[in-house]
Amino acid sequence: MRLDTTDWSALTLGEKIKHIEFEGYLVAPDLLSAAQVTQFKQLVAPMETIPADYSDKQRGRRAIHWEHPAFAELIAHPPTITFLEEVMGPDIVFLGATYALSKPGHPGISLHTDGQPYGSHIFGYAGSCPAQIRVLYYLDDLTADVSPFLVVPRSHLSMHADANPYTRYTSHPEQVAVPAKAGSAVVLNHRCFHGNCPNVGNRDRAMLAYLYRPAWAGPTEEKIPLWPEDKVAALPPHLRRFFDNPNVRRGFDFNHPNKPPNMRSEAPGIAPSRWLRK
Repeated sequence: MRLDTTDWSALTLGEKIKHIEFEGYLVAPDLLSAAQVTQFKQLVAPMETIPADYSDKQRGRRAIHWEHPAFAELIAHPPTITFLEEVMGPDIVFLGATYALSKPGHPGISLHTDGQPYGSHIFGYAGSCPAQIRVLYYLDDLTADVSPFLVVPRSHLSMHADANPYTRYTSHPEQVAVPAKAGSAVVLNHRCFHGNCPNVGNRDRAMLAYLYRPAWAGPTEEKIPLWPEDKVAALPPHLRRFFDNPNVRRGFDFNHPNKPPNMRSEAPGIAPSRWLRK
């Protein structure tokens, strides 16, 4: 098994931005405190989960952000949002949160993408949003024997037929396993091929996955289920900002002209120098 040995804590902001954009993923160490990890493990312990269609050792639960205020607060986790705003801009839409549990005997998740440009049965039309980042908070250590994150670096950059986002792979000769400590998070470009390794250890591996997109990057079809209005209205304002209509297509203008008015002459978000930031 080839392990990623990057010293994540040594990266500058620019290097972090480059890693998520160029490699397709990034590890954010200690994104959750030990107290938060303990709290979340206590909250998920009694939850009923649904087995995956390929193994009852891989289990999950959707929409956990409605289950407890602590899960809702994690949507706006300050260090996460600060970084996402650097990568995607200040206007961010939340698309959902899930809990995933890989038990001993879990056979591993096949290499796949979460970005599927025409939607799919698995991801719905949320998968068609052209730009997304998934933040995977780990509540247990990722070790070589307990389902570490698995990724094919830079696979999201390919235009080859092998990069068809509807394709899945059992493995890849250049895949990389990514170990991490509990409380760390993997920040993932949704178009990058990824999965996880089998759990051949003797303990569970729990994870909370939160999905975001920049507001301009709406779905191809306006068919993402709307948020329950009563639940959104009950949220505090700092959380409601992320619960925009998930079908809104900001930035979409089919009839835009060649020389639109009020064009800008600089844009830090696409400047090559963004990778040099300290």
